[in-house]
Amino acid sequence: MLNVLKNKIIILLAFLTLSMPVFIPVGAAACGNIGSDVGSGINATSGGGSSGSYSCGTSGSITSGIKGLAKTVVDIFSVVVGIISVIMIIYAGFRYITSGGESGSVSSAKSTLIYAIIGLVIVVLAQLIVHYVLGTASNIGAQSGA
Repeated sequence: MLNVLKNKIIILLAFLTLSMPVFIPVGAAACGNIGSDVGSGINATSGGGSSGSYSCGTSGSITSGIKGLAKTVVDIFSVVVGIISVIMIIYAGFRYITSGGESGSVSSAKSTLIYAIIGLVIVVLAQLIVHYVLGTASNIGAQSGA
């Protein structure tokens, strides 16, 4: 039973790891209201008095694209790690309940639980740090006129 659960977790992790490159560019490329962006892009490229260039967002600079990409990557990574941490907490609880009082199994379950909780704390701190750094970079860019 535990081997089957372990194999399913490994398959899930492999799927999430291999599918991340597919989902990251989609989230980074989409900006704002897609319908209005597509409409203004069509108007910009149809020779409606503009040079034919279309920029996503208000600033259109490369730094806003990099900040958006960094935020998207960190958000997706945080969701994946958060889901894995919750699964590991449930798995550790299951191992603790089924340990039958054996000291080795109990200590193994406790260490799994501790590591899963540490993983959740690291994800939360990473989110806070990235949002702080991106906010500070936006403020610095706005002050310098970029």
